[in-house]
Amino acid sequence: MGSLDGRVAVITGAGRGIGREHALLFAREGASVVVNDLGGANDGSGADSGPAQQVVDEITASGGTAVANTDNVAEWAGAEALVGQAVAEFGGLDVVVNNAGILRDGFIAGLEESQWDSVIAVHLKGHFAVLRHAAAYWKSRSKAGEPVAASVINTASASGTTMPNAGQANYGSAKAGIAALTLVAAGELERYGVRVNAIAPIARTRLTLATPGMGAIFAQEVEEGEFDAFSPANISPVVAYLATEKCPITGKVFAVQGGAISELAGWHDVRTIETEGPWSIEDIANRLPVEG
Repeated sequence: MGSLDGRVAVITGAGRGIGREHALLFAREGASVVVNDLGGANDGSGADSGPAQQVVDEITASGGTAVANTDNVAEWAGAEALVGQAVAEFGGLDVVVNNAGILRDGFIAGLEESQWDSVIAVHLKGHFAVLRHAAAYWKSRSKAGEPVAASVINTASASGTTMPNAGQANYGSAKAGIAALTLVAAGELERYGVRVNAIAPIARTRLTLATPGMGAIFAQEVEEGEFDAFSPANISPVVAYLATEKCPITGKVFAVQGGAISELAGWHDVRTIETEGPWSIEDIANRLPVEG
């Protein structure tokens, strides 16, 4: 028996990279998978049904169950259709893995409006849109008295949590927003039987290979038989665990890379100054220097 037997999962951006590894592992563990991928380029341009269908073909050839979906999750109707397809094809929905993403890097002083909007749309709106329609489905089931044991796994990034990258104001902002969205959603949806977590993965994908200053690191060859710390396959087991019916974890963000999984914590107080009366600018200037 697989750890995800009987579970129905929607996985976005599942035609390549980390998402593909999620889909393959979920299917091996017994889940019925809706493999979503628009099939666009790194910057989100274009569309191709091939990547999603190829993953589905690979799953079905191995005896698993999957269907392809090429809806654009950055569009409200596309996200709604994706959730609807899972329910129509497999009779329900238990897991959402939000993974779809693009890159349109640029330094702030020269960043175009379209570069900002497109990245925020695919990452942050795309996460929210799928989450929103899935949440509405689970809420309706819960209100009808049906048992719900659902799980959402979002995809943040070190760029938005622990390691901001120059040239990625749009991407980092979206990923930080996803981490915050995860915590809000965990608090809101628990009453309906839904757990929400996020991962911040580091792995070799077409996006990381295209990131300036990082491509050479991820492109390093690994000799046959050695552990490949940057393989995207290393990311999927924790996602599969978080998707299991009995997993108790919710409201967490985990950094995942190679053989390491770390729980991340957000903003917290590191130093406080106080006054017993009104603040003066001079007092603040004297007491609030930046400590190197």
